[in-house]
Amino acid sequence: MKLSGNVVDVLNSRIYPAILEISDGRIVDIKETSEKYENYIIPGFVDSHIHIESSMLTPSEFGRVAVIHGTIAALSDPHEIANVLGIEGIKYMIEDAKKSPLKFYFGAPSCVPASDFETNGAIIGTREIKELMKMDEIKFLGEVMNFPGVIREEKEIIEKIKIARKFSKVIDGHAPGLRGENLKKYISAGISTDHECFSKEEALEKIKCGMKILIREGSAAKNFDELVSLIEKYPEKCMFCSDDKHPNDIVKGHINEMVKRALEYGIDLMKVLRVACVNPVLHYNLNLGLLQRDDYADFLIVDKNFNVLKTFINGKIVAENGKTKISRVVPRIVNNFNIETINIEDLILECRGKRINVIKVVENQIITEKFTAVPKVIGNEVVSDTERDILKIVVVNRYRKSKPVIGFVNGFGLKQGAIASSISHDSHNIVAVGVEDKYLCEAINLIIENKGGISLVSENKKSILPLPIAGIMSPKPYMDVANKYEKIDKDSKSLGSCLEAPFMTLSFMALPVIPKLKITDKGLFDVEKLKFVDVFENI
Repeated sequence: MKLSGNVVDVLNSRIYPAILEISDGRIVDIKETSEKYENYIIPGFVDSHIHIESSMLTPSEFGRVAVIHGTIAALSDPHEIANVLGIEGIKYMIEDAKKSPLKFYFGAPSCVPASDFETNGAIIGTREIKELMKMDEIKFLGEVMNFPGVIREEKEIIEKIKIARKFSKVIDGHAPGLRGENLKKYISAGISTDHECFSKEEALEKIKCGMKILIREGSAAKNFDELVSLIEKYPEKCMFCSDDKHPNDIVKGHINEMVKRALEYGIDLMKVLRVACVNPVLHYNLNLGLLQRDDYADFLIVDKNFNVLKTFINGKIVAENGKTKISRVVPRIVNNFNIETINIEDLILECRGKRINVIKVVENQIITEKFTAVPKVIGNEVVSDTERDILKIVVVNRYRKSKPVIGFVNGFGLKQGAIASSISHDSHNIVAVGVEDKYLCEAINLIIENKGGISLVSENKKSILPLPIAGIMSPKPYMDVANKYEKIDKDSKSLGSCLEAPFMTLSFMALPVIPKLKITDKGLFDVEKLKFVDVFENI
């Protein structure tokens, strides 16, 4: 097969007209010509850090839609399913991914459970890390979220890092806000990347200490605008990633949108493509083509506006003019959901103090703030206060029967009804926010009855997007999932929420490794103090 166009050779920073000769999935020759072409041939895009599970799609189904946007590879940290099903969940992802032409490279999750402050479904210890590191499909040690443990030289996390280094695998980081001497100690352990920078100053310090910065634009955490200017001076130190991308967003775009936006900022084309296409290949030592002779024929044909016209992987067209050419795979169902429905009485919170601790949502971030407030009390029960937007938030353990944990949150803006989800990082218990206990109870029970999903209940509406694969993924086609999610997301905003992504934001309210105040199935947790606190102040 022969293809012609303007070849964008990022490795050598030149663009030239040429004819590619492709055989057996590789570029066997590149002949420069004097012809004029309208289209451009560029290397394919790589997502340098993503949790595929957050798309609510299996890897094979994710691949069907991602190739439309020019994504040819993804570095997937299967941390989410590992928290539910352990090493068998990771193997499930690898097995399903092999049914897709998109090139998936998996990590061995380093922190399962992410902390001792919540209940999850499995443990990935040093024995499991060693088993995973022996596998060819495992390219890196997943994000080391336990940065305090690294700094304190805690035995287990240090041993996991040593195992990864023994197998010459890359070690990914996760250290929001870490600076100074503690940052240097964290990096000296062998940790090479970070995707959690919230400011340019933080990212610059990490770059100068030797880290690669993954510029993130997901469905909840969006750091692109803050960090994109780094590319101009440090193009070899940056990569693009989405981290967590919901199904309606992945249908609209992926790394291609970050490329377009970077170019709109006026950043040099070759620098942008180095970040989007080349740096992940070099950093993680991936077997992807970069438009050189003898490379795999992995590339895109784009127009002058960088619209993806065709996506090639191993010399085969996998997407063309906005349509996937990859056949659908019907996935196997696996799960770990072990509780019965709850009663409305389980959600009663009796007043025990004059002020309550409140989680404050930060739009488009996974961090939260915190404050105290006088509770709204009816009889002797503390209830949601829609006038001040202080709503009841509930976490229910999905792995074994236990009493629901109740707290309060500001920022969701609901005026009626409730929303709930079993996508709840990192342990994926059920988390719900609502204005009345009856709606909260019904939304939670919808998820329990379906053994996973995201749900919405109000006086006039009752809906669920079932997620029976580990309680976090759907077996349905990507457009079905995207449309259902789009509808339930829209409905949540009709209940009053002004958040851009209410369900994605909800999914991070139970993550006790991200500041400042979170809630898990074990209680309200102050991340800065690293301890549980009572919902009532000074109890």
